[in-house]
Amino acid sequence: MVKKKIRIISRLLPLLLLLCLLFSPFQVGRAYAADTDQKLDAVLAVDVSTSMNDSDRNKVANEAMKMFIDMTSVQGDKIGVIAYTDQIVREKALLKIQSPEDKEDLKTFIDQLDRGPYTDIAVGVREAVKVLESGRESGHHPMIVLLADGNNSLNTGRTQDQSNQELAAAVKKAQAAGIRIYTIGLNADGKLNKAALGKIATDTGGKSFVTDTADTLPQILSEIFASHLKLKVVPLQSFTANGAFQEVTIPIPNANVLEANISIMSLKPVEIQLIDPNGQQQTIPSAGVLYSKSTSYSLVKLTKPTEGDWKLKVKGANRDQIDINLIFNYDLEFVMDPLAGGAYKAGDTINVKAHLESGGQPLGDAELMKTSKSTLFVTDLATKKTEEIVLKNTGSDFTGEWKVPEAKQYELKVRVENASFYRETEPVTVDAASGTVSTPAPNTSPGAVPDSEKKPFPWTYVFIGLVVLILAATACYLIMSRVRKANRGFIGQFIMEIRDKNTGERSNPQYRKLNAFKGKFKLHQLMQLVPEYAETERIVFVPGKGDTLILFNRSECSIEKAGRAVDATSGLVIKKHDRLTIVLNNTEKSIQLEYIL
Repeated sequence: MVKKKIRIISRLLPLLLLLCLLFSPFQVGRAYAADTDQKLDAVLAVDVSTSMNDSDRNKVANEAMKMFIDMTSVQGDKIGVIAYTDQIVREKALLKIQSPEDKEDLKTFIDQLDRGPYTDIAVGVREAVKVLESGRESGHHPMIVLLADGNNSLNTGRTQDQSNQELAAAVKKAQAAGIRIYTIGLNADGKLNKAALGKIATDTGGKSFVTDTADTLPQILSEIFASHLKLKVVPLQSFTANGAFQEVTIPIPNANVLEANISIMSLKPVEIQLIDPNGQQQTIPSAGVLYSKSTSYSLVKLTKPTEGDWKLKVKGANRDQIDINLIFNYDLEFVMDPLAGGAYKAGDTINVKAHLESGGQPLGDAELMKTSKSTLFVTDLATKKTEEIVLKNTGSDFTGEWKVPEAKQYELKVRVENASFYRETEPVTVDAASGTVSTPAPNTSPGAVPDSEKKPFPWTYVFIGLVVLILAATACYLIMSRVRKANRGFIGQFIMEIRDKNTGERSNPQYRKLNAFKGKFKLHQLMQLVPEYAETERIVFVPGKGDTLILFNRSECSIEKAGRAVDATSGLVIKKHDRLTIVLNNTEKSIQLEYIL
């Protein structure tokens, strides 16, 4: 009993020290990656004045917005739509995407938009900001896409000055709330006020696009989607269709790809086939392969795709121009290590080190690191001049140094980029005049308290409240044990086949890597949350000892192992090469899984 108490105390002492450090005024800051959460809160604000009848006869703007919606994540993003003239014609509040039906609901809403007289951009921006302020979710990236085809055309009783003042106030609100506005100007008649739209974007940290034809809108919306999430549009092969299937390679570079969006733009409908890196033709749509199409585009979304070269075969109408682009969504963030010195002066050398992380852990993908490069940006805050320094790629991180030239204030930021993505750390300010270094707090969500306003913990209370701290430390120990369990990772993968019990037909083998999950995952997640397999929501996997998995079955489905029914309500250990059959209760199908390392 005494030994047990000693073991408990020995575990609590480090936690007491940890508590002291957490409340200490001498904490060392860490520069976290900006925009590490890839969820969006987006409002699409479109001008539906009658002038659009000339600049966008075929309503390509609607098709572009629908493609943007299709590119958003399978679950979690929030999308709203505003149609404006000199007033709000129709409005769809932020809708959280939980299923394919939610996306179809938004696209149906867009198809039903009517057009009316007059235009007042201020009305569209003001309402879009209001929708985001009332419905945005903490941790999501807020954005507005504003599409207009010309200058304001105001109704009687409203002046241009009034509109300008309202627009300026709305843009200021967006600035304060961290809402980026991306503007698209359709300049079909050559009368577009490019400067006004450009200023809206610049003032809020967005981008401005101008086009003379609506045909380019799908490409522009792709660029906006990628830019806001710090991704890159990867142009693939463009070709003229010949009426037969033509093959394009879709390279999935690494296991960190969460989603691959393949957009196929054409004037006429196309047929497609998809072959995975193992040479197996995929059913479209199916688990892990989502498909949506409209009059001017087709979009294939691969969720957690297997690494390697996929083959996309496209059959288009003879002589139709086919353009194919690829946008990846990554589980990656970029972190700058704390600067080693607490104070710097002119002439000092600052060593900089940064690394990529996936799921909160340092990235272990050698191939991804090999093709990535990093740059340190140092901005003189007085002159606004920026110096760029290429960092060395060591294979696990990026390192370099910079010598402080003068006793001035400088901002340091590191960027990493690849052919298909980029990430940036939050800036660190080095004041060589006062010898201080300041790092922004990692939590920049609304309501977060800045470090400058946090008061140091009164050390006297540490000793007076030692008993209280021991109780708190005990709670911390239990919580941390649970957190460690919740963050425990997985290795290996499942080979999955779906069998039709009536016909006996099997799907092609699907390979589902497990390293993206932490703590636990549900079979329904492996099934890409397809509603048909909703009953697998209550079949849960957790990590076991020695590279094993433990399955808990709380569903009505039956589990078979080696041809025999097994009871997995209290946990079933799954070892390498174990094969399971999950017999579904609500559909005439079964799922076969083989666990491999």
